[in-house]
Amino acid sequence: MKALYHELRELLGEADAVYEEPMKRHTTFRIGGPARIFVTPRTEEAFIRGLELCRRRKIPWYVIGNGSNLLVNDRGYEGVVLSTEKLDCFCAEGGTVRALAGVRLSRLAKAAAENSLTGLEFAAGIPGTLGGAVVMNAGAYGSEMKDVLLWARVLDQYGQVRRLDAEELNLGYRTSIIEREGYVVLEAGIRLSQGEQSQIYGRMEELAKKRQEKQPLEYPSAGSTFKRPKGYFAGKLIDDAGLRGFRVGDAQVSKKHCGFVVNRGDATCAQVMALCEEVTRRVREQFGVELEMEVRRLP
Repeated sequence: MKALYHELRELLGEADAVYEEPMKRHTTFRIGGPARIFVTPRTEEAFIRGLELCRRRKIPWYVIGNGSNLLVNDRGYEGVVLSTEKLDCFCAEGGTVRALAGVRLSRLAKAAAENSLTGLEFAAGIPGTLGGAVVMNAGAYGSEMKDVLLWARVLDQYGQVRRLDAEELNLGYRTSIIEREGYVVLEAGIRLSQGEQSQIYGRMEELAKKRQEKQPLEYPSAGSTFKRPKGYFAGKLIDDAGLRGFRVGDAQVSKKHCGFVVNRGDATCAQVMALCEEVTRRVREQFGVELEMEVRRLP
């Protein structure tokens, strides 16, 4: 692994490859042991070269954006983590916005509002990046990425760059073909509409107020912890099971919104998983509903 580390530093630049980097610095949960090698390529070309080097060397790799939907093991990751953090360019032509995978959704929504473009208001408070949002068809308040996505440019499992139209991505509730096929999002195109700027900002402010009132933004978390079971709401099931404020170490079911598990200080991955397993067990036993985690795990 040391040899690969030096090879990546030579390929990408000394500042863009770090050995034994704590992943808690790169996730909104503030949890996770060290990645053996953590790289932040500055260009799409460097990103592709770095990933292909890992593939050739048969070294495990994982791509992250803002780490907003990710729980990393306390032992860390025995492989290479490639961050899209610096792939954050975008441009708008008419109502079409093109953006690289590392652009924050909040930044994209703000830029759209500044240009009187409507359609991304729902994304203004989502802490993730465009790449992750496409992978999981991120959504909030009744809207999803599939409502605005035109196409995505991806790197496939054979190292080929492909452009897929939205309908080819099989976008569903928190899912797409991208993860199933092992694709990596490089860029996406979004179709927005001209709107009244004051109304756009008004809608964004309305949703921001709802988030502040209902979500535990004062603590680190990975957002909504469980997927919405068909016909139910995960947070209500957890609350009805008497688990509001339930705690394992510093991992806790939020008292403000039971659909969130929060880090009260020094929570570990093991504590979060123990809590989630107990929540899942009690909900299953009391209501016969199987909860599924929405948060991704590494490894």
